[in-house]
Amino acid sequence: MGKLDGKTAIVTGSSRGVGADVAKFLAAEGAAVVVNYRQKAPRANKVVAQITEAGGRAVAVGADLTTQEGVQALVSAAMENYGSLDLVVLNASGGMESGMAENYALKLNRDAQVNLLNAALPLMKAGSRVVFVTSHQAHFIETVPTMPEYEPVARSKRAGEDALRALIPNLAEEDISLVVVSGDMIEGTVTATLLDRANPGAIEARRAEAGRLYSVAEFAAEIATMATADVETGHTEYVGGADYFK
Repeated sequence: MGKLDGKTAIVTGSSRGVGADVAKFLAAEGAAVVVNYRQKAPRANKVVAQITEAGGRAVAVGADLTTQEGVQALVSAAMENYGSLDLVVLNASGGMESGMAENYALKLNRDAQVNLLNAALPLMKAGSRVVFVTSHQAHFIETVPTMPEYEPVARSKRAGEDALRALIPNLAEEDISLVVVSGDMIEGTVTATLLDRANPGAIEARRAEAGRLYSVAEFAAEIATMATADVETGHTEYVGGADYFK
């Protein structure tokens, strides 16, 4: 018996990378998973295929979370396919992509997170959980400087975390908990690759500083664990980067 048998999870931004691995870990624990993508349908379908081949349940849903239609489509998919919604993993983030509007990072990393949670809330039963995925670079932005290239993203993600934390009292009324998972730079992610491109040697320097960097799969495993971990609402789980706490 998996810890998530009979439960339904939405994982945003789960067509690749950390989100895709989180979806697979949750499915392996018995959850029916709504795999979300913005544009890359073949990637999302591949994740779904891997889950179903392993005996799990999953469906791919294309949704731009910066639009109300996208948010609604994602939440509706959970109910239409599986009849419940017990876990929301807010993993999607961005802002370093080229060609996006100036306020895109804030729209995705703050507004979309809050809009999705507000849409999901009426459907979530008592005992449900929300997991917000962030980075140390964002979580500690007020006290630890980050690379200039990443600062707008870091500030928008911290704004998203603060906005979600402000909803904890509303969540508590429904007996729903919020857990934040903050990770050091994760090797092999899009963000790390973009940062290294903008700032050659950034990954190597961070590895030297931190001693080691977590892989995508290792970080995803930590996030999946927090879906059922016995922790208080508002808990922050730190993954890697011990030097941040000195």
